[in-house]
Amino acid sequence: MAAALERRSIDPVPESERHGHPRSLFTLWFAANMQITSAVTGALTVLVGVHPLWALVAVLGGNVLGGIPMALHAAQGPKLGIPQMIQSRAQFGVYGAVLPLVLVVVMYLGYFASGNVLGGQAVAQITGLPTDAAIAVYAALSALIAVVGYRLIHRFGWIASALSVVVFVYLTIRLVGGHDLGAVLGAPTLDFPKFLLALSLTASWQLTFGPYVADTSRYLPSSTSVRATFWWTYGGTVLGATWAMSFGALAYAVAGKAFKGHEVAYVVGLGGEALLIPLLLAIALGKFTVNVLNIYGGYMTVATALTAFSRKAALSQGARVAYIAVVGVLGGVIAILGRGEFLGNFILFLDFLLYFLTPWSSINLVDFYLVRKESYDLEAVYDPNGRYGRWAAPALIAYFVGIAAQIPFSNVEGIFVGPMAPLLGGADVSWLIGLAVPGALYYGLQRRASWLTPSRSR
Repeated sequence: MAAALERRSIDPVPESERHGHPRSLFTLWFAANMQITSAVTGALTVLVGVHPLWALVAVLGGNVLGGIPMALHAAQGPKLGIPQMIQSRAQFGVYGAVLPLVLVVVMYLGYFASGNVLGGQAVAQITGLPTDAAIAVYAALSALIAVVGYRLIHRFGWIASALSVVVFVYLTIRLVGGHDLGAVLGAPTLDFPKFLLALSLTASWQLTFGPYVADTSRYLPSSTSVRATFWWTYGGTVLGATWAMSFGALAYAVAGKAFKGHEVAYVVGLGGEALLIPLLLAIALGKFTVNVLNIYGGYMTVATALTAFSRKAALSQGARVAYIAVVGVLGGVIAILGRGEFLGNFILFLDFLLYFLTPWSSINLVDFYLVRKESYDLEAVYDPNGRYGRWAAPALIAYFVGIAAQIPFSNVEGIFVGPMAPLLGGADVSWLIGLAVPGALYYGLQRRASWLTPSRSR
């Protein structure tokens, strides 16, 4: 068993250990999206008041747009061979990167907890365990897969993709065939601000995958093209999420309160009594892929934050397992304590993340593709005294400005409404500002710094 465990953690993957084909990214990200939480996110588009037909348009548009930066992050894995978030040290500095790292840890814990709630519901119905105990079991099994590591995660993604197709084809047929969707989708009226809110919700689903993707592609050979990595990732994530979210939007449109708060029970109920256990098992396994990715990325992000100060470039096997265990326990406890009012809490969680993660994503992508053009000093990302330094002012300035620039356009229902949002009919377009402003500012600051720095040689 020990020999089968992944050896690498936050350290670079040498070329001799690189393997695989980028098509594995399609099955992994298809499986990560084709699951019950995606369906819940799709339901939110109708819950916020969008007509079901326009909700389907928002689901497609949000995933198509949000999937672009998400898949662009994937290409960083093969080129650099390091986890996604440790590469942020090149933009923010070794210490400065801790700020976005802490927020990403919150993201991982939140998504891991939400996955445990939904997966735990399925396990509870299969086994008869109390829901809290089932959540704990589900979290523990996710941690076990994460301990084994990268190879098993990709293999499981392939199996889960195949299973998800079979299950969602069947459930979609049952949903469409058992209801008059013509009446549900008829007479569409467009409430544009609410449509933009639904678009933001679905785009945020993809945008918050940004910290994950290089983690799952870093073992691919460095010769893997950016184009191949992008399209295999983009195809899997957009297709899987669009299908599952569309299913969720339609399910909420026809079921309403029967779906809200009872997501798993409603979905398996579509299959009838005879298929209850197989569908519950399929849902639990389908949710497993992204749950494992949450704990897998979560432990590496925690380790990246802490090792900034210890200057460690790798973890021992024991330390790696300990980090995974800590993230697993925290995510399980959060799930048990916060499983009430799940849909309402989840929508607030998505809104919160979007304001902080889109500026990071924008800066990271601009740096990789436009500033450093895929060329990095890997030794320096582990050294506070190296070329990237402890704190990097251009990225930190751009990051905080990016967050501040979103505030006037923000509309978090019941919590905060920025002054520009009412002028737009209540529409929340802050995520577009969060992508455009910090990236442009960071590029300008870096160009200015390069002009002021004399060239050493030509």
